[in-house]
Amino acid sequence: MLAFVTGATGFLGSHVARVLADQGAELRLLVRPTSNLKNLEGLKAETATGDLRDTASLEKAMAGCDTVFHVAADYRLWVRDPNEMYRSNVEGTRAILDAARKNGVQRVVYTSSVATIGFTAQGYPADEDSPVSLTDMIGHYKRSKFMAEQIAMEAGRSGMHVVTVNPTTPVGEQDVKPTPTGRIVLDFLKRKFPAYVETGLNLVDVRECARGHVAALEKGKSGERYILGGENLTLKQILDKLSRITGLPSPKVKLPYVFAFAAGMVDEAITGGLLKREPRATVETVRMGKKKMFASSDKAERELGWKIVPVEDALRRAVEWFRANGYV
Repeated sequence: MLAFVTGATGFLGSHVARVLADQGAELRLLVRPTSNLKNLEGLKAETATGDLRDTASLEKAMAGCDTVFHVAADYRLWVRDPNEMYRSNVEGTRAILDAARKNGVQRVVYTSSVATIGFTAQGYPADEDSPVSLTDMIGHYKRSKFMAEQIAMEAGRSGMHVVTVNPTTPVGEQDVKPTPTGRIVLDFLKRKFPAYVETGLNLVDVRECARGHVAALEKGKSGERYILGGENLTLKQILDKLSRITGLPSPKVKLPYVFAFAAGMVDEAITGGLLKREPRATVETVRMGKKKMFASSDKAERELGWKIVPVEDALRRAVEWFRANGYV
């Protein structure tokens, strides 16, 4: 099997590529001329230079491939030019599917996000059938991923074999950027968590999440989506786990929502507006935090053989990797 993987230089995509390699697949990895190739070290794979926004490059790069794992995405919670995010996440997904169709690719696994799931303020675990619409999506990242997911699922219901997976919040090693999730770990290591807000996430071991992608290829139903999740944890519980792993103190002060909202406004105005850098907190991220992003992976357990594993080992690996690679 020759598998075409996008996003393999990134966090989750690099783990997907390694799982495929371990299972004997031949790999062709899409890279940009400016890509950081650190995560590909030691990986036996062919690379093809291209860009999600360049349809011709995708068609050429994908020629001869049997399967496609479209993992790449613009994963930022703040961006100066939102149009760039839509071009990568929405139009890029459309271009990948078009290239797969023209090349006669047999199966596609599209990596969506738990961000597209319908969450509630009450914190009940959401699943694939929880009511949700585009108007529920807060911020350009969520909106763009929701729109891209609709394109992928429609393709899966219209003749192509396309399975969608919805990772929750992956954590572990090789988070080179780092992602917003990795930044939680990194900020804790840098002692930038003097207080916390009442919110919650579902954390999943990035290695297990990568294995779930391969299970979706083998067992997933076309036109369906599957949540690949782990433990539902409040932010305070996550920070307490990091405290036990590192020996650093966990914050004891809970910040009321109104103060978190004000802090987001100030950080966005100064860091994003004046300094033109990505802020640590934005109004949209605070608004997202009002809903606990707790999720159920029951469907993946039933149909893919998915198993939920404790996330502590993944948090420990993330800590060790950030420290070993000079992030702290």
